[in-house]
Amino acid sequence: MNMRENKMLQVKAKLLVAIVVAMMGLASAAVQAAGEMKPFILASTTSGNVSDQIEGVKKSLSDNGFEVAGEYSPYSAAHIIIVTNDTLKKIAASHGRGGYAAGARVSITKVGEQVQIAYTNPTYMAAAYHVKGDSDSVADALKKALGAVKEFGPADGLSSDDLDGYHYTFGMEYFDEPYNLAEYDTYEQAVAAVEKGLAAKAGGATKVYRIDVPGKKQTLFGVSLSSEETGNKYMDDTFIMTEIDFKDVRSTAHLPYDVLVTGSEVEALHARFRIAINFPDLSMMGDHSFMNIMPTPDAIKETLTQAAGGTVDSDI
Repeated sequence: MNMRENKMLQVKAKLLVAIVVAMMGLASAAVQAAGEMKPFILASTTSGNVSDQIEGVKKSLSDNGFEVAGEYSPYSAAHIIIVTNDTLKKIAASHGRGGYAAGARVSITKVGEQVQIAYTNPTYMAAAYHVKGDSDSVADALKKALGAVKEFGPADGLSSDDLDGYHYTFGMEYFDEPYNLAEYDTYEQAVAAVEKGLAAKAGGATKVYRIDVPGKKQTLFGVSLSSEETGNKYMDDTFIMTEIDFKDVRSTAHLPYDVLVTGSEVEALHARFRIAINFPDLSMMGDHSFMNIMPTPDAIKETLTQAAGGTVDSDI
């Protein structure tokens, strides 16, 4: 072998090593990315109208073992269906405040000429709500029922560790810092009070669904929020979503808001957590930012406190 051939072999060897190293780097990045999650999953897109899709979506969910707990249209271009099943209820029962994971939210949203069908990512929500159980089987069932094109929401996903200790920024609330809306002598009284308040549209809140967690004195309510009764746009579903849900693929399944009865107490996730966990890359200032909904956390707290029959703080 002459000197030139030997040099060519050395160059080829170096190229081969470089390619292997690059491939190993890509594989490592893929493994890292695989541990990251986003809050929503786009199931499919189609044309037509939202109303054209509702019954088909509900039938497919039912055929794949889900029970429709409730549904509503927060605004004309959207319809949301909340479903549950035995696995979700079991997951919700895995800790004392796990009821937030008892339902999955499915959205049908018209965006331009496109209708988007999406749903909350069960694995992401399980991590955010600190629950344990077989969330992967729920994700598989939703995928079978509706499809799964991609996860979406923030530009970068969050890992289980990120979600376990998540808060938006310094001074903002964690999962274990909810609104304490009301307290009663018994679980039964607490549930009855929430039912009564929602039936009366107290504070502008209306019942969308109710899921009772088996084996626990725990009930999750989903509520729609409308300024029609209050005149306060900052607690209104439509206003809030107009400000925060502006990307090409809509995160409509952020709604509806949740109220949890656990034992004799009534609570709700703080809006600065509940909004941020679904919109973690929402900017602090500028167009479509937290600054534009600054009064919203207090407005939601006031509404939900009234709906729960509690006493509204004088400093709200």
